[in-house]
Amino acid sequence: MTTVDPTPASLPAALADPVVPVRRNWIALIFAANLGVWMAFFTPIQVLLPQQVERISPDQKEAMLAVVTGLGALAAVLANPLAGALSDRTCLRIGGREFGRRHVWTAGGAVLGALALVLLARQQTIAGVALGWVAAQVCFNAMLASLTAGIPDRVPVVQRGGVSGWVGIPQALGLVLGAVLVTALVSGTVPGYTAMALAVLLLSLPFAFLTPDDPLPREHRPPLRLRTLVASMWIDPRRHPDFAWAWITRFLVQIGNALGTLYLLYFLTDGVRYPDPEGGLLVLILLYTLGMMLTAVVSGMLSDRSGRRKVYVIVSGVVMAVAALLLAVAPTWSMALVAAVLLGAGYGVYLSVDAALITEVLPRATDRAKDLGVINIANSAPQVLGPALSAPIVVHLGGYPTLYAVTAVVTLLGSALVLKIRGVR
Repeated sequence: MTTVDPTPASLPAALADPVVPVRRNWIALIFAANLGVWMAFFTPIQVLLPQQVERISPDQKEAMLAVVTGLGALAAVLANPLAGALSDRTCLRIGGREFGRRHVWTAGGAVLGALALVLLARQQTIAGVALGWVAAQVCFNAMLASLTAGIPDRVPVVQRGGVSGWVGIPQALGLVLGAVLVTALVSGTVPGYTAMALAVLLLSLPFAFLTPDDPLPREHRPPLRLRTLVASMWIDPRRHPDFAWAWITRFLVQIGNALGTLYLLYFLTDGVRYPDPEGGLLVLILLYTLGMMLTAVVSGMLSDRSGRRKVYVIVSGVVMAVAALLLAVAPTWSMALVAAVLLGAGYGVYLSVDAALITEVLPRATDRAKDLGVINIANSAPQVLGPALSAPIVVHLGGYPTLYAVTAVVTLLGSALVLKIRGVR
């Protein structure tokens, strides 16, 4: 369970554990806000940045795209916990009115991130593209830090699995909708980036303007000193072992996810020898998204009703490992279809229930957003490490069968280690 430092008898609403269930309109608005930010994350990576980089540097497009996305991932790793820590300390008063500590970061990140995308669209050099994408990543990670903190801030423990399922769906749905938007409805990088900028504003700002956000009394604000802020990023695993194990399990499962999905296009081309690999990849993404949507909310609600989290995390790991093993032993198109559904279904269970589990092992209510930002490093870092690990396996250590076997082992290990967490059933 979430723990807080000893405080006076009257705990401010911003730090108290929520007990009133959130309503459907709140869930719908945070769903939309997350959809906006994930569309802004994934659509440039999958479609717009490759097009832009290829136009600028066609002979070195692979290397230059790796540089741009790698710098963006590094910015995400650093920006998310830092923005979360600043969000935890935000006390905003304008004209005698106090504002909450989260929504200013959501709204500010959306506006500045949309501006960064518009400026990024007009860059004609790799350096300009890299700077623009880093700026966008910083802004959208500030948004993500505040949105993620909304779950422990406002959702009771008994409702967190189901709500986390709804909040998790946009991670896959945003990729599909963004890709459709910039390929079927608009064409070109400038219109594509502009469409993403408008989408993130239209989808995210209603949550910031229409939902409550409790202000933090100044007497409860943690000190804002650079040395203290940097030191707070380290969470002692001896004092908070459950949080440490939650981080490790998330990191390993996300490593498995990165290994399993990074080379799907090349796997279809060279392993399956599918005649239309790009079209086949879109089919697999759609099936993956369908599987995820079918399981995320249902499994989260079942976890809430039973009060159990760990068994669902373990089962999800087994399902994802089975999907990876199918690709390892039978690299055929029909098996790839089955694996895509299983992988999405397993990841949907994992995403909703593990997100709820993590909110129950946060060290302090005063640092919710920062601590969730530290957890987010376990999401972002595998996206940097994935290519470095996958390439030598595919080229030197047995090809795609070995890659997907390793994926299965790492995913199983990550999900099994959830048993080390003692404070959650």
